[in-house]
Amino acid sequence: MALNPCKLLPGTLDLMVLGILAGNDSLHGFGIAREIEKISGQSILINQGTIYASLVRLRKIKLIVGVWGHSINNRKAMFYSVTRKGEKHLGSRTKNWDLISSTIGRIFQATR
Repeated sequence: MALNPCKLLPGTLDLMVLGILAGNDSLHGFGIAREIEKISGQSILINQGTIYASLVRLRKIKLIVGVWGHSINNRKAMFYSVTRKGEKHLGSRTKNWDLISSTIGRIFQATR
């Protein structure tokens, strides 16, 4: 079942983008979206407008940087990578996410 990106919790896509970039040297927007889809087993499908809005937000608050380069098919593309500020943000948000998701999981298990 594919999730509509609009149904994701606010901030979730930004956190996934940071996570993808933290695990890679640098990627362009299309590559980030495809990586999220691949890792999620296609349960999360990302459209181009949504991924680029996330990238703009993350660049604006300096959690990522972008540099122009060429994709494997020789098209000009912006390649993104995580800043140190972004790595720190990802670390603290990941800890918070783990705590919240495990707590919600325990509540759901207790009520079944």
